[in-house]
Amino acid sequence: MERLCMLQKDDGQVLPALPVFSSLVESFLQKLSACLMTDLLAKGYPDVITFAFFCRRSHIRQLAQKFAGTGERLGRGLVFHIAPSNVAMNFAYSWVAALLAGDASVVRLPSKSFPQVEIICKAVRQVLADMPELVPYIYFLRYGHDEDVNTALSALCSTRVIWGGDKTIREIRNFPLGIRANEIVFADRFGLAVIDGDDYLRSDNPERIAQDFFNDTYLSDQNACNSPRFVIWLGRNKVQARVKFWQQLQDLLDNHYELGPVQAVDKLVKTCLLGAECECKLQDTANNLLTRVEVKSLTRKLIEYTGNSGFFIEYEADELTDIKPVLTERCQTISYYGVVKEDILSVVKDSGCRGGDRIVPMGRTLDFSLIWDGYNLISAMSREIDVV
Repeated sequence: MERLCMLQKDDGQVLPALPVFSSLVESFLQKLSACLMTDLLAKGYPDVITFAFFCRRSHIRQLAQKFAGTGERLGRGLVFHIAPSNVAMNFAYSWVAALLAGDASVVRLPSKSFPQVEIICKAVRQVLADMPELVPYIYFLRYGHDEDVNTALSALCSTRVIWGGDKTIREIRNFPLGIRANEIVFADRFGLAVIDGDDYLRSDNPERIAQDFFNDTYLSDQNACNSPRFVIWLGRNKVQARVKFWQQLQDLLDNHYELGPVQAVDKLVKTCLLGAECECKLQDTANNLLTRVEVKSLTRKLIEYTGNSGFFIEYEADELTDIKPVLTERCQTISYYGVVKEDILSVVKDSGCRGGDRIVPMGRTLDFSLIWDGYNLISAMSREIDVV
């Protein structure tokens, strides 16, 4: 904590803020990307390699171009990140967003032990050995529910970023921020998938579609805020499409997914609760790796009964606007296959709904963006200098 306190004294000017998308940070991330891409252990984790691609110089320059024209900006100072305990790579993207915004970071790592976390930390140490000027800007910590640490870091930071959902947000908000500090919070949210059955049946690669859906859902056990929990079907041949789609996914699950006893019991409880709440039908599946509950209508109340570990609420829609009842503030990501993204955007905008912050193709729900949950992270983590 003594080293961290050297980051800010009095007016917080001990450690200089960096410009957004600085050349120094770009060089660091390029070296980090190269380090990860050549790490044999890293190659065994697709999410680590995806992160390495995100950090490539070419991609960082694309991002810089996208955010160009937003004024003269510098980092706000120190960002305190509370990463979710059950998602391996979230901490890394949150930290990189702050670095690109020109900030130093203190990152509370996931409490769960993930090999990916150790791989990233090792690579960061290696790159910092060649770029010691960035050492004061990067702190990764792992600690328990320590009120003293949370109090100190909350008072010290310029921006606090809370991942992990409603419970974590409520707990961390017990620790006051500094007068000029801001806060970015990521609450419990969910995703939904919209599939045009006619387009799906015309596909010449249904295996690829099943793999994309698997990546969106089962890789995170649907714990990620962007993972689909509702599957909405459109088109004239919905019944045939559903049979084929779920069979393709089942084949994948039988070889690549394991379900724990606690997960199985939780899915059973969710099914019973949903059945008590509304008119629905449990669909036949080969085993408990996949649980599908078809509902007769979409209502806001259904959101309370969504689950994970392969638990899907399914609905056959007559038209795209039928999704409006579940586009609440809890809905983050709308993924699609065979549906025109502009049509989805029109539904979101025309309805004035409070949900649907991301509209992405199936297979890309887990792709990180610097615009997340409706926040422009670069703007939120930096300050704009008004020059008249």
